[in-house]
Amino acid sequence: MAKYFDVHPDNPQQRTITQVADSIREGALVVYPTDSCFALGCQLGSRDGIDRIRSIRNLDDRHHFTLVCQNFAQLGQFVHIDKDVFRAIKASTPGSYTFILPATKEVPRKLLHPKKKTVGVRIPDHTVAQALLAELGEPLLSSTLLLPDEDEPMTQGWEIKERLDYAVDAVIDSGDCGTEPTTVIDFSSGEAEIVRKGAGDTARFE
Repeated sequence: MAKYFDVHPDNPQQRTITQVADSIREGALVVYPTDSCFALGCQLGSRDGIDRIRSIRNLDDRHHFTLVCQNFAQLGQFVHIDKDVFRAIKASTPGSYTFILPATKEVPRKLLHPKKKTVGVRIPDHTVAQALLAELGEPLLSSTLLLPDEDEPMTQGWEIKERLDYAVDAVIDSGDCGTEPTTVIDFSSGEAEIVRKGAGDTARFE
């Protein structure tokens, strides 16, 4: 049965954030809010967490998982970025964008696209997500909480708790965070390719 945490959207209770971060380190799969919609998150190296996310969302091995990072210094440990791409991404973060880039050796092979050896990365503009990342001290392996055969993500924490009570270990609820997923930009070739139009403005990448 999932634990339910109701946290303040602007001043999340540190005690709760620490408790959730500790559970992630121990292998928990959690639902947490972002600046686009709710996401599933687990520790970077958690094989069980990856398998559970794949099961919940019915994903194949071509799905790009996302490393949700606290800041650019952290992001730079996990992907290769040239100067031009760096400037483009820097101008758009933090925000509702996911960028697909060539992965460094720091990224577990199980997370990589099998052919491209790429991974998604993003820096959220959301107080609760940032508090959790700061406490965790490393990226969260994440995927948008969009269930199979459903067109839009769930927006209510209590509903997520009811629907996924036995599939996840914790739900962090800080209020409605919308239904639009991130805009996905693929920079793996060095040029911007818009893969998905979402919450982030695509004008600068067109």
